[in-house]
Amino acid sequence: MSSIKQPGEKNLMLFSGRAYPELAEEVAQHVGVSLTPTKLIDFANGEIYARYLESVRGCDAFVIQSHTAPINQWIMEQLIMVDALKRASAKRITVVMPFYGYARQDKKGRGREPITARLMADMFKTAGADRLMSIDLHTSQIQGFFDGPVDHLFAMPVLESYLKNKLDLENTTVVSPDTGRVRLSERWADTLGTPLAFIHKRRDLDVANQVKVSEVVGRVRGRTCVLIDDMIDTAGTICKAADALYEQGATNVITAATHAVFSDPAVDRLKNSRISEVIVTNTLPLAEANRFDKLTVLSIAPLIARAITEVFQDGSVTSLFEGDT
Repeated sequence: MSSIKQPGEKNLMLFSGRAYPELAEEVAQHVGVSLTPTKLIDFANGEIYARYLESVRGCDAFVIQSHTAPINQWIMEQLIMVDALKRASAKRITVVMPFYGYARQDKKGRGREPITARLMADMFKTAGADRLMSIDLHTSQIQGFFDGPVDHLFAMPVLESYLKNKLDLENTTVVSPDTGRVRLSERWADTLGTPLAFIHKRRDLDVANQVKVSEVVGRVRGRTCVLIDDMIDTAGTICKAADALYEQGATNVITAATHAVFSDPAVDRLKNSRISEVIVTNTLPLAEANRFDKLTVLSIAPLIARAITEVFQDGSVTSLFEGDT
């Protein structure tokens, strides 16, 4: 006899950090489970303590944490939660990070710079993660930083479904706000059946979040333009891109992005911009102070829940996107 098998069933357990419990609760409802009770506290000196209040031995664990501000605290908390699961004998640990912190630091643009996106992957692997799951990574190459499976989910089906019901696609152009987002925008244009345009910009490497828009390439005059991006941080890129489109004769500009980071002064810029609607998903929490009239927030929880279910049942995550990888 080469092995001993005991009867048993796989056991899915869902865990949430403190960064964004509302999203985790919504995901849990769609999966059909309750969040596992977890004790998470901060000591007086800022150290984080984690302990699970139920046995996790042999479970298929999914740890959800959105990397929002204060981002370093919540990343550290998720790492500690993964370590606790590993030491408590969880069978498989999947880290679910709707927004991958430090994703923009994915390469060396100049000498003596870090590749912090790779460091993030290394830390979670060392902590004990077997698998990563994230939505709309800043660049696809980040998948290769983790030595194990990475489920790269796309918010495009959620955003597209909303836009298809309100746009006249015959008079719409999908626009990439910079050359780095052209491939993503091409996929949008192909799915919606619209023309594609892009904006050539230059960024000041010595000043963070400073963007200079150069020129618009593509057919935008007299059309509704949909600006596509993976995230809106300070909104400098998006707002300057919208101004450039109006200068070239666009009649309406809408923006659709996955991650609403909304660092200051993003909200003021968007409120006062000529953009008619800002569409985002709820991968990150949004305070009431950061909500405004032309903001639309779509839920990403059903997509995350379906992906978790597919992973747990050894199904196909790729099938959720009809062949996109």
